[in-house]
Amino acid sequence: MGARPVRPLQQKRGWAFNLAVPVVKSALLATTRRTWIDGEKIPASGGCIIVFNHVSHVDPLTAAHIVYDHGRMPRYLAKSGLFKNRALAYFLTAAGQIPVERLSKNAKGAFDAAVAAVRAGECVVVYPEGTLTRDPDLWPMAGKSGAARIALETGCPVIPIGQWGAHELLYPYTKKPHLFPRTSITMKVGDPVPLDDLRDQPHTTKTVNEATRRIMAALTDLVAEVRGEEAPAERFDPRTSGVRPIGNPRKAAKPERKSRGA
Repeated sequence: MGARPVRPLQQKRGWAFNLAVPVVKSALLATTRRTWIDGEKIPASGGCIIVFNHVSHVDPLTAAHIVYDHGRMPRYLAKSGLFKNRALAYFLTAAGQIPVERLSKNAKGAFDAAVAAVRAGECVVVYPEGTLTRDPDLWPMAGKSGAARIALETGCPVIPIGQWGAHELLYPYTKKPHLFPRTSITMKVGDPVPLDDLRDQPHTTKTVNEATRRIMAALTDLVAEVRGEEAPAERFDPRTSGVRPIGNPRKAAKPERKSRGA
């Protein structure tokens, strides 16, 4: 895709997007080659959730590129650690990003903010795996329930986008990007995940788990298409594999500090 948007933006950008778009888009155009498939399936208006598989720390930038160039301003559920820097927190808040305290009961605040954003007609981007995939071959792993719960609460469409290639630009948990030659990144947008039969059911753990399963299945099928490979029969699950749920899985977990009274 070229530098021109596929679909014009309908919303006002605000100062944060006015600052970020020229910088980020220019950098991506210089370092990546993009193949976007079925981008017209991204809703032109109305509240929605867009889910991506997660293979690189640059994913939020490449995801923003396809969403923004199809006329939507993405709002992310972003890990709360990014908001610890006051200047960055000010910028992210101005850009409408939503902090999530992962592995915490305080994550409910992010759920409520995401529901409010969807009901206000906004486009919320979620990485349902909750972190970079731990699968050894970078396939989508077992999903978390956030996207499913937001969708069941609001009735909004869930649009899956399978993407592949960003890991070649910046491999998970590495710091040095491979800027040249330009990295080829392919994204394929799928149909809304079929959840209508679940929306009127009680939002029990069973219902939410089934919605999550369908979201991850749709996402995995798209990733298999863009990779031109067959996905594993069973999705990798860090909880049953002894892998750290967040942070670099190749690093040993820091030992817990003993309390002074211990």
